[in-house]
Order: sequence, then structure tokens, then C-alpha cells
Amino acid sequence: MLVIVTRSSDADDALQEAWLRWERLPDGSVDDAGAFLRTVVTRICFDMMNSARARREIYAGPWLPEPLVTEGGPEDRATLDDTVSVAMLAVFQRLTPAERTAFILHDVFAAPFVEIAETVGRTPAGVRQLASRARRRIREEAPSRSTDRSEHQGAVEAFLAASTGGDFTRLLKILDPDVVWRSDGGGLVTAARVPVVGHEKTAHFVQQVMQWVDLSTARILRREVNGAPGLVLIDRTGLTIVLAFTVHDGFITEIDAVVNPEKLRHLHM
Repeated sequence: MLVIVTRSSDADDALQEAWLRWERLPDGSVDDAGAFLRTVVTRICFDMMNSARARREIYAGPWLPEPLVTEGGPEDRATLDDTVSVAMLAVFQRLTPAERTAFILHDVFAAPFVEIAETVGRTPAGVRQLASRARRRIREEAPSRSTDRSEHQGAVEAFLAASTGGDFTRLLKILDPDVVWRSDGGGLVTAARVPVVGHEKTAHFVQQVMQWVDLSTARILRREVNGAPGLVLIDRTGLTIVLAFTVHDGFITEIDAVVNPEKLRHLHM
């Protein structure tokens, strides 16, 4: 569900509305409960996606999905799930609502094209084309990413040590030459309005961010961010920064920083 709408509050609202509609149905009026609920939830999410897309057209600065932050992953899990990473969810959001719905329902949940067609108001052949187009865009736009948990964790730890220690040279060594830093403040919190590109510019930017933070009183927490090792920084003023990382061949290639307080309300730190 969250892969489709990317906000936990929207996912909760969609499930609650679907349940209310289910409860209002007369007994025995639905032959296939699973198909019915899947269709209802999808239609609700489809409407949410269209509304969210309109809001993002006037969004201040880069838009990033609401982060999922948890205490930690299973100790015995050696690989990462790429489908819920912040970078991958951002790619999903660049698809049209119809493309995203067709791809996720068919490729992830194995729903038949006929069923999806009823939801998005297209023919089955049209839905097949939507899923194919979405698949192609995801292959082209999804960043290369290591699925090895220890490699990812090592890069995050190296970043943390270098950034908190003010070690510019060490920071450059862990950042890919073409690394991209994206900040989502939503116009509510000071953040870079355009992506910062390149390891030197990013390293300088990270140092500037750290200068704003009193490390003697701030809390820096190691957390799972969308299923991968990440960081949460909370300073004494209450400012919270959630950092998600994309790692490839041992280097950090993308850093996604969510500071928009409206996207962090669901967090309990």
C-alpha cells in the first residue's frame, strides 16, 4: 500500500475507507472478497495519487517520499529490499498514477490486467502498455544500488564518522564523484532548493549542515530508513533530519535528507 501512496497517513486512510465500504455491503453480495477489496483500495489510492501529483507541481524544492523509520532490521538479513528504498519510491512517484498502479498491481501483486483496467478506466491492452512503459522507465531511472547490507552499513558508518569528525578528506573518500544530495524541507524548513551534485560540493554542504548542529547536545540515531541502514539527527531545537543513503560499489551515490516536519509527524523518537 505504502509503495503506491508513499504516505503512511494516506495508506491508513485508504484502508479505513475500504473497510467502511466493506462493512456497508449486504451479506453475500460479493463473490470474491479479495478482488473486491483490492479494487476498492486501489481506486481510493488512485484518487489520492492524482491529488498528490497536483500538489507536487507547486512543491517548494525537491520532493521526497515520507520516510519509514524503524529501530532496526533482522540481524540475519544479509540483503536489502530495494522496492521500498527512498530512491526507488522517488522513481515510482515520477510515474503517472496510471503507470504506477498498473506496474505495482501487476508486477508486485500479480493482479490480472482485466481487473486493473476496471480500476484505472482503461482497456486491458492499454493497462498492459502502461505496465510495460512503467517497467522501462524504472529500469532507466532507478539508481544502481548495492543490496549487500554490510556494504551499505559500512558506508553509512564511514559517512557518520567523517561528517561528525569534520574530516573532509575522509568524507570525499566515501562519496561517489557524482553523488547527489537532495533535501526536502517543503518550504517549511531551510533546505537546499536544488540537488547538490558532486562529491566536493556535497562534502562542503554536509560540513555546513554539521555547523548548524550542536553535536554536544544533538542525538544521532542509527535507524532503518525504508529498510536500509540510515541516520536520524535530532538537535536541541527539535529539528529532525532523516537521512537515507544509496550505496553502490562501496561508495555513497545518493543522500536523501527529509526535514519537512509534516513528513516526520508519524515518527516516534
